[in-house]
Order: sequence, then structure tokens, then C-alpha cells
Amino acid sequence: MSTSRKLIIAIDGPAGSGKSTIAARLAKKLGYINLESGAMYRALALKAMERQVPLDDGEALRKLAENTVIELEPRGEGNRVLLDGRDVSQRIREVDVTAASSRVSTHPPVRRVMVARQRELGKDGGVVMEGRDIGTAVFPNADVKIFLDADANVRAARRTLQDGSGSHEDRRQVLAELAARDERDRTRFASPLIPAPDAVIVDTTHKSIDEVVAGVEGVVKAVASGW
Repeated sequence: MSTSRKLIIAIDGPAGSGKSTIAARLAKKLGYINLESGAMYRALALKAMERQVPLDDGEALRKLAENTVIELEPRGEGNRVLLDGRDVSQRIREVDVTAASSRVSTHPPVRRVMVARQRELGKDGGVVMEGRDIGTAVFPNADVKIFLDADANVRAARRTLQDGSGSHEDRRQVLAELAARDERDRTRFASPLIPAPDAVIVDTTHKSIDEVVAGVEGVVKAVASGW
């Protein structure tokens, strides 16, 4: 698909809804850059852990964010994430960093710094940005807004497989963690997790990755053809 102007595509949704996978595949198909807002918060959380900055100190985290360089380098299999020049692509996907990032991201001062950077990265278009508040806070005027969702049990099963585990007990724990994360995301004061009023809501519970990508690409094409 080619258009005279590069689009800004926002994909939001809760953990396990498939947004990271869908955004990466869609960006590759369109020849766009995949901007992972979650990876940016994870990288900051990792630095906070390493520097022993309290995860409940929003002001200290804001200062840390302002003095942190986070880069996303596109690769065929996904972004390479650099934290102050160091490759942390694998480390930020680990459980402890995931848990820390959900706490770091709740602080309004931190979000202001990160949102400003995300806007700068995507301002020229040609991007698929995924997160939890892209269509509502980061790019409220995005050309295409998608909100992915799925049944909580299915999301937990996906996360369990992603983490390399698979026992019933593991899934129960992941389900409890997802429920807690959903509660934090949906009730936080700064940019809560809600669909934008003009977002296309896609339930991925019973859909394959290919089906979801095809559906979202169809939405993008419809928007582009309407110009």
C-alpha cells in the first residue's frame, strides 16, 4: 500500500491482547516504523531498578527519564532497544522489568516526558505506535486508531506461552497479574487505558494473528482511500 502521506497508526490495548505482535507485523507489511511505547517504559524501569530509584517516586523517575536516552532500532524480527547505548532488548522482556514498568508508567510526570518523546518520534508519520494511550493521549489525531482486546483467560494463556511456561498454576498466576495490571491501567489518573471514541475495536480472542493483521490493514486501506 502506498499513499501520498505517511500515516500515524495507533494501536492500543491491554496486556496480552496481541498489540505488540500485530503492530510489528503491520509495520513490516506497510514499510513503516514500529514504535513500541511499552519498550520505552520498560527500558526506563530497568534503569530505575539498576540505579535503585524508588518506583513510587514520580519526581525522581521524571528526572531519570529526562537524563535517559532510549532508542528503537528496527530489525526484521522486531526492534532492538538501546538504553543509553546499551542493548537491553532481551532484558526488558523479563518478568521483573515487566512488573516494574507497570508501576513506573503510572506517574504523570514520567508520562509527560515519555509522551513528548513519543510524539517527536512519530510526528512525521509512517509509524505504527502501540501502547495503552496512543490514540487517546500521545496521538489523539492519529489517522487510524485501533483498540485490541481479548478475553482475560486467553490473554493469560498467551502470556504463559510467551514466558515459556505452561502449567495450570503458572496460568493462574499470570491471570492474577494481568487482572492487577488491567486495574492499574484502567484506573490510573494519567491517561487511563480506554478506547479512543473513534477507535476501531477488534476482539482478538478467537482470531489468528494473520486474521487480525488483515483486518487492521483493511481499516488502514479504507482510511487511505478516503482521502
